[in-house]
Amino acid sequence: MAQVELKGVSKSFGKAEVICNVELEIEKGEFVVFVGPSGCGKSTLLRLIAGLETLTSGDITIADKKVTDLPPSKRGIAMVFQSYALYPHMTVFHNMAFSLDLQGVPKKEIKERVEAAAKILQMDNLLDRRPSALSGGQRQRVAIGRAIVRNPDVFLFDEPLSNLDAALRHDTRVEIARLHSQLGATTIYVTHDQVEAMTLADKIVVLRDGEVMQVGAPMDLFNMPANEFVAGFLGSPAMNFFAGELTSKNESAAQGKFNGSGLTTDNVRLVSASKGVGDAVKLGIRPQHLELDEKGPLHGTVSLVERLGTDTIVELLAADKMLFRFATSEACNLVIGQVANFSFDAEKVHIF
Repeated sequence: MAQVELKGVSKSFGKAEVICNVELEIEKGEFVVFVGPSGCGKSTLLRLIAGLETLTSGDITIADKKVTDLPPSKRGIAMVFQSYALYPHMTVFHNMAFSLDLQGVPKKEIKERVEAAAKILQMDNLLDRRPSALSGGQRQRVAIGRAIVRNPDVFLFDEPLSNLDAALRHDTRVEIARLHSQLGATTIYVTHDQVEAMTLADKIVVLRDGEVMQVGAPMDLFNMPANEFVAGFLGSPAMNFFAGELTSKNESAAQGKFNGSGLTTDNVRLVSASKGVGDAVKLGIRPQHLELDEKGPLHGTVSLVERLGTDTIVELLAADKMLFRFATSEACNLVIGQVANFSFDAEKVHIF
């Protein structure tokens, strides 16, 4: 039985349907990330699981218990918000202990739980401080510690790193990954940052306009996207798309032949099975899958070169003035105005 199960979950605000018939199973111990652009419904879906919003229709089960009509305190969840929401007049210890105090947990057990959580989060020396004496990263760790002490069935994180700077965001992301490995707790995490999703998740749920676009392991979604939206959303820099038409189709092998933008490719994975010969389609190629090749079929004029240290990203204009990108971790001497040719492995591209 799944640890968290959503059956036909929908949510409307007036006539606006923001979550549309979501079906999802999350196994015990999984780290699941809801990802998508702003306004796609990911935070609303998390709040429905938490009980902070009421369902329009559907059911939610947590740890074999139907929780659809239960208040948040009875659902066996602990939530970490985007804002730290710490009590400024309380010490770190009392911030972490507060919910246990309200539940009437014995003081000795509260002390043991708080100290254990502080040790896991490497903040034993901060328990006597108040939030004003902490950095942003330390405050977020206190918020996470406050969730840990409750020993919930499910941890819920709502964009917990968005208030941190880039370096601190990376460090805290590593801490959250280590924490999940250590606790083995079922975790649902919301972010708009696809790098966070790819690096943290056992399973990614990609959302768009309240609908689930695809569910799966990070590299499965990266290598085998179910549609153009998922392909374009996951991956940095984003996938290149070239316009053309489907000139032949092999339905049994789910492959097709593409012609357009100066490119002709055969035996390419056909994502859109409903497309017929002669229909307008797009060829998707990731910037990392392009290779410099003097005799390559794809050529473009360099318009921008970004040298990032470990990687170089080159923007080019194709013959039809369409922008595409090339990314490499190797030394790259391309300069603005130069014409470059590229080849690619047909097994790594997709027709949408």
